[in-house]
Amino acid sequence: MSIPLLNYPIQEKLVTVADVSWEEFKAIEVQLKDNRNVRLSYLSGILEIMSPIGEKHEEVKRTLGYLLEAYMRELGIRFYGRGGFTLEEPGYASGTPDESYSINTKGEVPDIVIEIIVTSGTINRKELYKPKKVPEVWFWKSNQIKIFRLNASGEYQEVNRSGFFANLDPALLLQYIEHPDQYDAVAEFVQAIRKIT
Repeated sequence: MSIPLLNYPIQEKLVTVADVSWEEFKAIEVQLKDNRNVRLSYLSGILEIMSPIGEKHEEVKRTLGYLLEAYMRELGIRFYGRGGFTLEEPGYASGTPDESYSINTKGEVPDIVIEIIVTSGTINRKELYKPKKVPEVWFWKSNQIKIFRLNASGEYQEVNRSGFFANLDPALLLQYIEHPDQYDAVAEFVQAIRKIT
């Protein structure tokens, strides 16, 4: 008797390894470079390996990205989608956000990085982006959005709204992220923001 595997959701697995040197991390990274189902994060000797990236993770990532891009287009905010490219501080930190954006101009470092957290690890993911001075780090976790903005002392401080989108309530984004249909979610979100802008 065969079991239809498609009926079972793919669960993300997270493995944490301590006392990993930067050189060891880079060697592991080379070995896994062609495996798109594995995501590595490194911070000060701690290595996290996540595999596979699950459907919920990808759905939330894309929906949030579509909503933000629709918002910026509606308000005429110039933006550059940067995707999930790795930001590194050699010898100390390496992290790949789920999505990232440059606002107004395309700089070397994105203005916003977005992390979708389905399976929590031990690495403080804000610390991954601090060496590069990424202005904002957004987290979606358990149907909540938290935004952290880099302050003058170089620390991330939680804020109620993005410094780039002062009129965008994260609760509105959450409402449409949870919509059962991604296409309709974006269309209805655009109608909603037209009423409030």
